[in-house]
Amino acid sequence: MMVRQRAVVLLSGGLDSTTTLAIARNAGYAVHALSFRYGQRHEAELEAARRVAAHMGVARHVVADIDLRVFGGSALTDDVAVPKDRPLPEIGEGIPITYVPARNTIFLSFALAWAEVLEASDIFLGVHALDFSGYPDCRPEYIEAYERMANLATKAAVEGRQRVTIHAPLIQLTKAEIIQRGLALGVDYAMTLTCYDPSARGEACGHCDACLLRLKGFAEAGIRDPAAYEAREVTTAEPGD
Repeated sequence: MMVRQRAVVLLSGGLDSTTTLAIARNAGYAVHALSFRYGQRHEAELEAARRVAAHMGVARHVVADIDLRVFGGSALTDDVAVPKDRPLPEIGEGIPITYVPARNTIFLSFALAWAEVLEASDIFLGVHALDFSGYPDCRPEYIEAYERMANLATKAAVEGRQRVTIHAPLIQLTKAEIIQRGLALGVDYAMTLTCYDPSARGEACGHCDACLLRLKGFAEAGIRDPAAYEAREVTTAEPGD
């Protein structure tokens, strides 16, 4: 019996990471999903990650506990209001208050440690450089630099037993293209949660930057977003807005 190659996939429970998990699974990897309880405003995204991992049959799903609230500095980990109903052209300008300092670097470091233990040479994450909120750790040059560092950082790499590849399969796709790719792979986006500020019942707000970009993507793909929203009178971006 052929043993499938293992891969670590960073899974937030959102649209992008779920699509990335589907891509890794479709490529034949035995997926080990890694999520974080990092002091974010809500548990709803972890519940979504658990739903996705169970539905997509990952080999193992780990939720790592770290607490970035000790540093603060973000609307996701501090007592700072999440921006709502910003015009779409504004969302891509500058680095918003929802940026969590060095989050992808922290998450990738955990993924790298687990990959070394698993003897896995492949790490997947769902960053993309188009239709995104201006985060510096979503850029192609960041991913390339992290991969170079990763191959200097582990015992397995130094001993020549592991050559890590950081896969960012969505990095040059628009949100609409990501949605279309996921649907082609059978992703059920009703299970996912992208919102920065969901309700107590886990419904998306429909007004934060993440929701607005998601709704814009579904509008441009010509598909209704199946996720649960607090109120269906949410802002729906039309293509070209």
